[in-house]
Amino acid sequence: MLLTAITLIFFGLALAGIPLVYSLLLTTVGVIWGWGLTHPLETIFLTYIGGVEPFVLIAVPLFIVSGDLLSRGGVGKRIVDFAQSLFGCLPGGLGIVTVTACLLFGGVSGSAIAGSAAIGSVMIPAMLERGYSRAFAGALISAAGTLAVIIPPSIPLLVFGFVSGASVRDLFLSGVVPGILFGIGMMGVCVRYSKQTGVDPGGRLASKHEIWRTFKSAFPALLMPLIILGGIWTGWFTPTEAAAVATIYGLFISTLVYGDLRWRELPSLILHSFITSAVVMVVIGATAAVAWVITAEQIPMFLIGQVKVYATSKWAFLLIANVAMLLLGIFIEPLPAMILSAPLFIPLANAFGVDLVHLGLIVTCNLAIGLYTPPVGGTLFLSAKLAGAGIGEVSRALIPLFVVTITVLFVVTYIPHLPMGLVWLFR
Repeated sequence: MLLTAITLIFFGLALAGIPLVYSLLLTTVGVIWGWGLTHPLETIFLTYIGGVEPFVLIAVPLFIVSGDLLSRGGVGKRIVDFAQSLFGCLPGGLGIVTVTACLLFGGVSGSAIAGSAAIGSVMIPAMLERGYSRAFAGALISAAGTLAVIIPPSIPLLVFGFVSGASVRDLFLSGVVPGILFGIGMMGVCVRYSKQTGVDPGGRLASKHEIWRTFKSAFPALLMPLIILGGIWTGWFTPTEAAAVATIYGLFISTLVYGDLRWRELPSLILHSFITSAVVMVVIGATAAVAWVITAEQIPMFLIGQVKVYATSKWAFLLIANVAMLLLGIFIEPLPAMILSAPLFIPLANAFGVDLVHLGLIVTCNLAIGLYTPPVGGTLFLSAKLAGAGIGEVSRALIPLFVVTITVLFVVTYIPHLPMGLVWLFR
């Protein structure tokens, strides 16, 4: 009953247009007062502060800064040029290049919005010029941009590691294969679109010289995910230290190697990153307060009993988790959704013997899909604006991409050897 009340109050406030942080706090306070709970409000304040205090969360603003450093300037264009030299000759080549560029840029920035903006601003005009519809161009960018949430360095996976205690290194490794599978599925949609419409039948094969030239240009940026993952895997630095290394490296290549960023532009970039980070952190704090009330009222233990009535195996539990997280991701951004749901799903996962790394990956994949699901999808709105198309027509063009991504999601869920193979190999 209490969980139902929390859900209805929160979604009622959020859908009424009240900012997310206030919706979370009003839900927390309203439930305490309305149900006569004995928790003092001072506890909620302390939980809020404690939610943003952990040292590991320093990595969140640092990764945001590093992503902003690389998305400001020509890094996206260089990555697109490299992808074009590899795949531009195929049917639906520009679409395939778009997906590949989003995969590569996601490994650099870790931000779905940054990836959609950086790659979309380059690829959408090129796709429209080649004959792609505005709706499909917007749909492809909105879906492919979210690959940054799945592949490392993924901020949602980092936060799940903080909440659950699971290894961030393992979580990052678990995202590699699923990210590639999602990308391959989206590329298949691009080939199908090309063959059905006759648009972009493919071009000439790039020469080895062109491939080498574009690779050399993009290499400094592409080296970043290797540095981050390699450093974490070898134990040279922690995930938080990896975020600091990524920021310093991003500053180095943006200013000294590429020269895309001028020193006088740094203050405005840092201010923008600070504002973005501040918004993320206040929402994390408010979400931690709601999560504390849920935990304190023993709701997870109640849910374990209820779910076991309907879910007789861990596979049935994973189906329930997929549906619940997909619905939650439609309305809430990945980070607050992650912190809000973790106290509920972690005890259930332990009860059913589900590896927390696998659970974190499944949750993240669902939240990534939610980013381009109407009516609230963040990348959906951004990409529709870049393409100059309406939300309705972009949503219709998304249907084949939805089918593919949901299929891959269930493959990742029910064939754990695919996402967990790298994790088990290096454990």
